[in-house]
Order: sequence, then structure tokens, then C-alpha cells
Amino acid sequence: MPKKVFVSGCYDLLHSGHVEFFKQAAAYGDLYVGIGSDATYLGYKHRKTVYSEQERLFMVKAIRYVKDAYINAGSGVMDFVPTLDIVKPDILVVNEDGACEEKRLECERRGMEYIVLKREPEPGLTARSSTDLKRQTSGIPTRLDIAGTWIDQPYVSQYAPGWAITISLKPTFEIRERCGLATSTRKLIQTIWPMRLPDMDPEMLARLVFCFENHPEREDGIISGAQDAIGICVPGLCRHWYDNHFWPEKIETCEDEAVLSWLEAHLCLVPMEPRRPGCSVIEGKDITEPKVRALAAAADTCWTAILDKDLPAFASAYRASFEAQVAMFPAMLQGPVRPAIGRWATCDGVLAWKLPGAGGGGYLALVVKDAATFCAKYSEAIALSIRRP
Repeated sequence: MPKKVFVSGCYDLLHSGHVEFFKQAAAYGDLYVGIGSDATYLGYKHRKTVYSEQERLFMVKAIRYVKDAYINAGSGVMDFVPTLDIVKPDILVVNEDGACEEKRLECERRGMEYIVLKREPEPGLTARSSTDLKRQTSGIPTRLDIAGTWIDQPYVSQYAPGWAITISLKPTFEIRERCGLATSTRKLIQTIWPMRLPDMDPEMLARLVFCFENHPEREDGIISGAQDAIGICVPGLCRHWYDNHFWPEKIETCEDEAVLSWLEAHLCLVPMEPRRPGCSVIEGKDITEPKVRALAAAADTCWTAILDKDLPAFASAYRASFEAQVAMFPAMLQGPVRPAIGRWATCDGVLAWKLPGAGGGGYLALVVKDAATFCAKYSEAIALSIRRP
């Protein structure tokens, strides 16, 4: 009687790499597949599936190497454990990307064989992975504002000039809309350059994007801040000086690898619900000269702390910048924000937090002691990759 072989995954963008993995796993016996549920995928990947769990179940069952398939009832990386109780397999097969000690120990506890396969394409075919396929859809970066948010609006900088600090991020994760990462500007860029930014002077490119977004016949009459266009188009770490104008008087960049790597080691995102349609973060605003000067001072201190790679000073200035923003725009904290801060602010390793963009939902951008350790501990956390020149 053939042995029972079990594999598990989401299989959202089903491709030849999945089929080859099933083929290789089926060589050990009758193959049973556990499929991550829609809810598990949303919690783990921070986005909805392209195909529903029932569609994915139908497609996987139709593959000739598969004996049967199930929707996993668990959650997280070990969501397949309840399915093991149903199938009672002899062997668990994983690919090298999905191997982990927790899975090995589960097999040991159940008396199952644990096999790790290398990722190898069918001869003559290109190696495929879901992550690579998603990344190929668009290489347009996004931006994370670090400090000085709102200073790029003249109705703020008219009280006092100051810097906004941004970093340009590679799109290594699903960039959700209405979440503070300049998605409206990014989508507009994609209407011109769908796959990647053109090879031209970054500051000139940012100015072109800014002018294109804020054309004279824009119906809503709102001028989007320049920090979005600059943050997306100018690689590395960047600061831009605003003094009662929409476009900054000067732009300075840092492309030092040690500094950029240090930032990546201490920043990450955690998701919240998106900003609700129709919510206004400028209602109840209270902009005064002392508050704007506090915002500008925090950005100055933050820049120096980053260049010095001084983590306590960076975390302190990061918090001070966010507090100055909220003092002027208290509606930033509406919706899911306060509960999210209450949860994440007390987690081990968290030193500071802020809302990207205008707030009201989306993500919390955290300063942590060690991003790799934090992201390994909390599956929701998203590591960041700064775009280099």
C-alpha cells in the first residue's frame, strides 16, 4: 500500500513551480495537499488572495499528481496541523523555503518522515515562485516618511520652515491602498511607467511627478504634498526643506550603505485596517507656530541621529515628530489607530512608533531594537528594503 505524503501551502498564483513540487512530492507516495484558507492568507500575507479558497481547492484537486486536497482549518505557518489529523500521512514534504524547526518537531512528535526538497524547475522551464511573479507586476517603489510629515504643506510651513525626511522603499511587500504609503501618487506613476521608474535625474523625475499629479484642472482642488513624489523617486534616505512653498527649496540625500543598512535593521511596518473612506484627518486641526517649530526641531534631531546611527536618539526624535504631528492633527488617531498603538507599543523590542502619511489607519511604522528578530517573532511585521541608487 502506498505511503501517504502531505504538503501544504497557499497556492494562490498557481504556477509551474507548484506543479513540479507536487510531482516531486508524489514520487514518495499518494499526495495529499493542505491549502491555506482565505483568512489565514489575509492574516499572514496582509492582503486578500487573488483566488478564493474554493477556487484554489478546485485547481489543486485537478492536478494529476494530487490524490486529494483540503482547506486547512488552522492558522499561521502551522495552519495544516488539523489537516494532519484527517489525512494521517506518513511523510511531510516541504520545499527549502518552507522548511522550519517547528515543522520538523511536529513530524518527530507524530512519527512522520520529514523531507525537504530543493526548488528545481521542470527541465527546460524557468524557475517560478509566487513572490517573484508578484514582484514582476510592478517595480515602482513607495515611500515611508520618517519625520516632519505635514511640513510639505504651505499652510503648515508658513508658521516655521523645516525638513521632511523620507526613504524610498522597494515594493517587496503588497502595498495596500489608503494606508499612508503614498499609494495614490504611486498609482499615478504607474499610469505612465507601469513597471519601473525611468532612468533620469531623480529630483527632476520627482518634480515631473509632482506637476503631473497636481495639474491645473485637478477636480478636488487639493495639492498633494511634494514629499510623496520625492520620497518615491529619490532613492536612499532623503530630506527636503520647506518654507511656505509647495516645492522644497533644497533636497539633501544620504546614500551611505552603513546608514541605510542600519535603518533597515531598526524599522518595520505592522498593518492596521485601512483609512476609512470619507474620513478626514484635517478636521479639528490646530496649527500654531510652537507646534510647527516642535515638528521641525524633531526632524533636525532625527536626521542627525540617523547619520550617527544613534538608536536611542533616533527613537526619541521619531516619537517627538509623531507627537508634534498629532498635536496639530489629532484626527490622525481616529479609527483603528489607538487600539493598534496600544497593542504594539508594549511589545518587546519596540522603541517608537508613528503613522505613515496622514494617518487614520493603514500601518504603524515601528522603530525596534532588531527588525529581523521582531519580524521573526511577529508574523504580521513587515521588513523593509530601502531602494539604493
